[in-house]
Amino acid sequence: MNQWQIGDVKVTRVVEMQVAGGTKFILPDASREACQPIDWMAPHFMDADGNLIMSIHALIIDTGERRIMVDTCIGNDKERNIPTWSHLQTNFLDDIAEAGYPRESIDTVMCTHLHVDHVGWNTMLVNGEWVPTFPNARYLLAEKEWTYWDANEDEKVYGPVLADSVRPVVEAGLVDLVSETHEVCSEVCLESTPGHTPGHVSVHIRSNGEEALITGDCIHHPVQMTRTDWCSSADYDQEQGQVTREGLLEKYVDQDILIIGTHFATPTAGHVKHLDSGGYWLDVGN
Repeated sequence: MNQWQIGDVKVTRVVEMQVAGGTKFILPDASREACQPIDWMAPHFMDADGNLIMSIHALIIDTGERRIMVDTCIGNDKERNIPTWSHLQTNFLDDIAEAGYPRESIDTVMCTHLHVDHVGWNTMLVNGEWVPTFPNARYLLAEKEWTYWDANEDEKVYGPVLADSVRPVVEAGLVDLVSETHEVCSEVCLESTPGHTPGHVSVHIRSNGEEALITGDCIHHPVQMTRTDWCSSADYDQEQGQVTREGLLEKYVDQDILIIGTHFATPTAGHVKHLDSGGYWLDVGN
Protein backbone atom coordinates (compact mmCIF):
# COMPACT_ATOMS: atom_id res chain seq x y z
CA MET A 1 0.00 0.00 0.00
CA ASN A 2 1.20 3.48 -0.91
CA GLN A 3 -0.34 6.78 0.17
CA TRP A 4 0.10 10.32 -1.08
CA GLN A 5 -1.15 13.63 0.25
CA ILE A 6 -2.29 16.24 -2.27
CA GLY A 7 -3.26 19.25 -0.22
CA ASP A 8 -6.10 18.04 1.97
CA VAL A 9 -6.74 15.00 -0.23
CA LYS A 10 -5.28 11.57 0.54
CA VAL A 11 -4.81 8.96 -2.19
CA THR A 12 -4.33 5.32 -1.19
CA ARG A 13 -3.18 2.54 -3.51
CA VAL A 14 -4.43 -0.99 -2.85
CA VAL A 15 -2.73 -3.64 -4.98
CA GLU A 16 -4.50 -6.65 -6.46
CA MET A 17 -1.38 -8.00 -8.17
CA GLN A 18 2.09 -6.89 -9.27
CA VAL A 19 4.20 -8.95 -11.67
CA ALA A 20 7.40 -8.81 -13.71
CA GLY A 21 7.40 -10.12 -17.25
CA GLY A 22 4.48 -11.30 -19.32
CA THR A 23 3.77 -7.76 -20.47
CA LYS A 24 4.80 -8.11 -24.12
CA PHE A 25 1.24 -8.96 -25.11
CA ILE A 26 0.25 -5.47 -23.91
CA LEU A 27 3.33 -3.59 -25.21
CA PRO A 28 4.63 -5.69 -28.12
CA ASP A 29 7.58 -3.38 -28.82
CA ALA A 30 8.86 -3.70 -25.24
CA SER A 31 11.23 -6.62 -25.63
CA ARG A 32 13.90 -7.17 -22.99
CA GLU A 33 16.57 -6.10 -25.48
CA ALA A 34 14.72 -2.88 -26.31
CA CYS A 35 13.99 -2.04 -22.68
CA GLN A 36 17.36 -2.72 -21.04
CA PRO A 37 19.09 0.41 -22.45
CA ILE A 38 16.36 2.57 -20.85
CA ASP A 39 18.20 2.27 -17.58
CA TRP A 40 16.26 4.86 -15.56
CA MET A 41 13.44 2.32 -15.25
CA ALA A 42 15.46 0.00 -13.00
CA PRO A 43 14.85 -1.15 -10.35
CA HIS A 44 11.28 0.03 -9.84
CA PHE A 45 9.73 -0.47 -13.27
CA MET A 46 12.09 -3.03 -14.86
CA ASP A 47 14.10 -5.90 -13.43
CA ALA A 48 17.76 -6.63 -14.18
CA ASP A 49 16.83 -8.84 -17.14
CA GLY A 50 14.79 -6.15 -18.87
CA ASN A 51 11.38 -7.48 -17.86
CA LEU A 52 8.85 -4.75 -17.29
CA ILE A 53 7.11 -4.71 -13.90
CA MET A 54 3.43 -3.81 -13.86
CA SER A 55 0.76 -3.51 -11.21
CA ILE A 56 -3.00 -3.85 -11.12
CA HIS A 57 -4.39 -1.73 -8.30
CA ALA A 58 -7.20 0.52 -7.17
CA LEU A 59 -6.69 4.11 -6.06
CA ILE A 60 -8.94 5.53 -3.35
CA ILE A 61 -9.30 9.31 -3.20
CA ASP A 62 -10.29 10.55 0.25
CA THR A 63 -11.25 14.23 0.35
CA GLY A 64 -12.48 14.08 3.92
CA GLU A 65 -16.05 14.24 2.67
CA ARG A 66 -15.87 11.84 -0.28
CA ARG A 67 -14.37 8.37 -0.75
CA ILE A 68 -13.83 7.78 -4.45
CA MET A 69 -12.41 4.53 -5.80
CA VAL A 70 -10.71 4.88 -9.18
CA ASP A 71 -10.80 1.59 -11.11
CA THR A 72 -11.64 -1.76 -9.55
CA CYS A 73 -9.06 -4.21 -10.91
CA ILE A 74 -9.92 -7.75 -12.11
CA GLY A 75 -12.08 -9.14 -9.30
CA ASN A 76 -12.60 -12.58 -7.82
CA ASP A 77 -14.44 -15.50 -9.40
CA LYS A 78 -14.55 -14.00 -12.90
CA GLU A 79 -14.26 -16.27 -15.94
CA ARG A 80 -11.52 -14.70 -18.07
CA ASN A 81 -9.67 -15.72 -21.21
CA ILE A 82 -6.31 -14.84 -19.63
CA PRO A 83 -5.58 -17.82 -17.36
CA THR A 84 -3.71 -15.82 -14.70
CA TRP A 85 -6.71 -13.47 -14.42
CA SER A 86 -9.40 -16.13 -14.32
CA HIS A 87 -11.21 -17.18 -11.12
CA LEU A 88 -8.96 -15.12 -8.88
CA GLN A 89 -9.20 -15.52 -5.12
CA THR A 90 -7.44 -12.46 -3.72
CA ASN A 91 -7.82 -10.60 -0.43
CA PHE A 92 -8.67 -7.31 -2.12
CA LEU A 93 -11.76 -6.55 -0.01
CA ASP A 94 -9.89 -7.32 3.20
CA ASP A 95 -7.02 -5.14 2.00
CA ILE A 96 -9.19 -2.08 1.34
CA ALA A 97 -10.85 -2.54 4.73
CA GLU A 98 -7.45 -2.79 6.40
CA ALA A 99 -6.47 0.44 4.63
CA GLY A 100 -9.47 2.10 6.29
CA TYR A 101 -11.93 1.87 3.42
CA PRO A 102 -14.40 -1.00 3.89
CA ARG A 103 -16.51 -1.49 0.79
CA GLU A 104 -19.66 -0.03 2.37
CA SER A 105 -17.80 3.26 2.99
CA ILE A 106 -17.03 3.96 -0.68
CA ASP A 107 -19.47 6.56 -2.02
CA THR A 108 -18.20 6.83 -5.62
CA VAL A 109 -16.61 4.40 -8.08
CA MET A 110 -14.97 5.98 -11.12
CA CYS A 111 -13.87 3.70 -13.96
CA THR A 112 -11.32 5.39 -16.22
CA HIS A 113 -12.51 3.00 -18.93
CA LEU A 114 -14.30 -0.33 -19.24
CA HIS A 115 -11.49 -2.82 -19.86
CA VAL A 116 -11.38 -6.07 -17.92
CA ASP A 117 -8.78 -5.01 -15.35
CA HIS A 118 -10.54 -1.77 -14.42
CA VAL A 119 -14.08 -2.96 -13.66
CA GLY A 120 -13.78 -6.37 -12.00
CA TRP A 121 -14.55 -5.45 -8.40
CA ASN A 122 -17.57 -3.43 -9.49
CA THR A 123 -19.37 -6.64 -8.58
CA MET A 124 -18.92 -9.67 -6.37
CA LEU A 125 -20.39 -13.17 -6.50
CA VAL A 126 -23.10 -13.77 -3.89
CA ASN A 127 -25.21 -16.93 -4.00
CA GLY A 128 -24.43 -17.40 -7.67
CA GLU A 129 -25.33 -13.83 -8.70
CA TRP A 130 -23.22 -10.78 -9.49
CA VAL A 131 -24.15 -8.00 -7.09
CA PRO A 132 -22.64 -4.50 -6.65
CA THR A 133 -19.59 -4.66 -4.40
CA PHE A 134 -20.03 -1.06 -3.27
CA PRO A 135 -23.74 -0.81 -2.47
CA ASN A 136 -23.58 2.79 -1.21
CA ALA A 137 -21.66 4.14 -4.20
CA ARG A 138 -22.64 5.83 -7.41
CA TYR A 139 -20.70 4.28 -10.27
CA LEU A 140 -19.53 6.95 -12.74
CA LEU A 141 -18.93 5.92 -16.35
CA ALA A 142 -18.09 8.25 -19.20
CA GLU A 143 -21.17 8.18 -21.41
CA LYS A 144 -19.09 7.91 -24.59
CA GLU A 145 -17.23 4.93 -23.12
CA TRP A 146 -20.39 3.08 -22.06
CA THR A 147 -22.17 3.75 -25.35
CA TYR A 148 -19.28 2.28 -27.32
CA TRP A 149 -18.80 -0.90 -25.28
CA ASP A 150 -22.53 -1.48 -24.83
CA ALA A 151 -22.71 -1.89 -28.60
CA ASN A 152 -19.29 -3.37 -29.38
CA GLU A 153 -18.10 -5.73 -26.66
CA ASP A 154 -16.51 -8.96 -27.93
CA GLU A 155 -16.59 -11.58 -25.17
CA LYS A 156 -14.08 -13.69 -27.08
CA VAL A 157 -11.32 -11.22 -26.15
CA TYR A 158 -11.40 -11.33 -22.33
CA GLY A 159 -14.67 -13.00 -21.36
CA PRO A 160 -18.11 -11.68 -20.30
CA VAL A 161 -16.75 -8.48 -18.79
CA LEU A 162 -19.82 -6.30 -19.21
CA ALA A 163 -22.18 -9.10 -18.25
CA ASP A 164 -20.54 -9.86 -14.93
CA SER A 165 -18.93 -6.54 -13.98
CA VAL A 166 -20.81 -3.63 -15.55
CA ARG A 167 -24.38 -4.50 -16.51
CA PRO A 168 -25.28 -5.64 -12.96
CA VAL A 169 -24.53 -2.17 -11.57
CA VAL A 170 -26.40 -0.55 -14.45
CA GLU A 171 -29.40 -2.79 -13.76
CA ALA A 172 -29.16 -1.97 -10.05
CA GLY A 173 -29.64 1.72 -10.91
CA LEU A 174 -26.27 2.72 -9.47
CA VAL A 175 -24.67 4.11 -12.66
CA ASP A 176 -24.40 7.77 -13.64
CA LEU A 177 -23.26 8.45 -17.21
CA VAL A 178 -21.07 11.54 -17.25
CA SER A 179 -19.01 13.64 -19.64
CA GLU A 180 -15.27 13.11 -20.07
CA THR A 181 -14.65 16.40 -18.24
CA HIS A 182 -17.11 15.80 -15.40
CA GLU A 183 -16.48 17.44 -12.04
CA VAL A 184 -16.87 14.75 -9.40
CA CYS A 185 -16.43 17.22 -6.54
CA SER A 186 -14.56 20.45 -5.96
CA GLU A 187 -11.23 18.62 -5.66
CA VAL A 188 -11.67 15.97 -8.37
CA CYS A 189 -12.50 16.22 -12.06
CA LEU A 190 -12.07 14.09 -15.15
CA GLU A 191 -9.69 14.82 -18.00
CA SER A 192 -10.39 13.41 -21.46
CA THR A 193 -7.52 11.18 -22.63
CA PRO A 194 -8.89 9.19 -25.62
CA GLY A 195 -7.15 6.60 -27.75
CA HIS A 196 -6.77 3.59 -25.49
CA THR A 197 -10.56 3.49 -25.58
CA PRO A 198 -13.04 5.93 -27.15
CA GLY A 199 -14.14 7.55 -23.89
CA HIS A 200 -11.05 7.03 -21.78
CA VAL A 201 -10.51 9.52 -18.95
CA SER A 202 -7.80 10.41 -16.46
CA VAL A 203 -8.58 11.81 -13.01
CA HIS A 204 -7.23 15.21 -11.92
CA ILE A 205 -6.97 16.14 -8.25
CA ARG A 206 -6.50 19.72 -6.98
CA SER A 207 -6.34 20.78 -3.34
CA ASN A 208 -4.70 23.73 -1.58
CA GLY A 209 -2.46 24.55 -4.53
CA GLU A 210 -1.27 20.96 -5.02
CA GLU A 211 -2.16 18.71 -7.97
CA ALA A 212 -2.03 15.08 -9.06
CA LEU A 213 -3.15 13.14 -12.12
CA ILE A 214 -4.24 9.49 -12.12
CA THR A 215 -3.40 8.37 -15.64
CA GLY A 216 -5.64 5.43 -16.41
CA ASP A 217 -4.21 3.54 -19.38
CA CYS A 218 -3.22 6.43 -21.63
CA ILE A 219 0.22 5.52 -20.26
CA HIS A 220 0.30 1.82 -19.49
CA HIS A 221 3.89 1.75 -18.29
CA PRO A 222 6.50 4.46 -17.59
CA VAL A 223 8.59 3.19 -20.53
CA GLN A 224 6.02 4.88 -22.77
CA MET A 225 7.24 8.22 -21.45
CA THR A 226 10.57 7.64 -23.16
CA ARG A 227 9.13 5.64 -26.06
CA THR A 228 5.88 7.46 -26.69
CA ASP A 229 5.61 5.56 -29.99
CA TRP A 230 5.26 2.22 -28.18
CA CYS A 231 1.53 1.65 -28.28
CA SER A 232 -0.55 -0.89 -26.44
CA SER A 233 -1.99 -3.83 -28.32
CA ALA A 234 -5.22 -3.08 -26.41
CA ASP A 235 -5.49 0.47 -27.78
CA TYR A 236 -8.71 1.18 -29.66
CA ASP A 237 -6.90 3.85 -31.73
CA GLN A 238 -3.12 3.67 -31.42
CA GLU A 239 -2.50 6.87 -33.37
CA GLN A 240 -4.86 8.84 -31.15
CA GLY A 241 -3.38 7.15 -28.09
CA GLN A 242 0.11 8.34 -29.01
CA VAL A 243 -1.14 11.88 -29.66
CA THR A 244 -2.88 11.88 -26.27
CA ARG A 245 0.18 10.49 -24.48
CA GLU A 246 2.57 12.99 -26.04
CA GLY A 247 0.22 15.87 -25.36
CA LEU A 248 -0.19 14.87 -21.72
CA LEU A 249 3.57 14.52 -21.18
CA GLU A 250 4.29 17.85 -22.87
CA LYS A 251 1.63 19.49 -20.69
CA TYR A 252 2.89 18.11 -17.38
CA VAL A 253 6.66 17.86 -17.88
CA ASP A 254 8.70 19.72 -15.26
CA GLN A 255 5.51 20.74 -13.46
CA ASP A 256 4.87 20.19 -9.76
CA ILE A 257 2.07 17.73 -10.54
CA LEU A 258 2.25 14.21 -9.15
CA ILE A 259 1.64 11.59 -11.83
CA ILE A 260 0.07 8.43 -10.37
CA GLY A 261 0.11 5.55 -12.83
CA THR A 262 -2.81 3.17 -12.88
CA HIS A 263 -0.47 0.29 -13.78
CA PHE A 264 2.83 1.72 -12.52
CA ALA A 265 4.62 -0.61 -10.11
CA THR A 266 5.74 0.50 -6.66
CA PRO A 267 6.46 3.39 -5.98
CA THR A 268 3.80 4.18 -8.64
CA ALA A 269 3.98 7.98 -8.56
CA GLY A 270 6.47 10.66 -9.55
CA HIS A 271 7.06 13.74 -11.68
CA VAL A 272 7.57 13.85 -15.45
CA LYS A 273 10.99 15.18 -16.43
CA HIS A 274 12.78 15.77 -19.73
CA LEU A 275 15.46 13.27 -20.73
CA ASP A 276 18.64 14.76 -22.14
CA SER A 277 18.58 12.10 -24.85
CA GLY A 278 15.01 12.93 -25.82
CA GLY A 279 11.61 12.03 -24.52
CA TYR A 280 10.68 11.94 -20.86
CA TRP A 281 11.15 9.91 -17.69
CA LEU A 282 9.37 9.52 -14.35
CA ASP A 283 11.29 10.92 -11.40
CA VAL A 284 10.15 9.03 -8.28
CA GLY A 285 12.53 10.90 -6.02
CA ASN A 286 15.05 8.15 -5.32
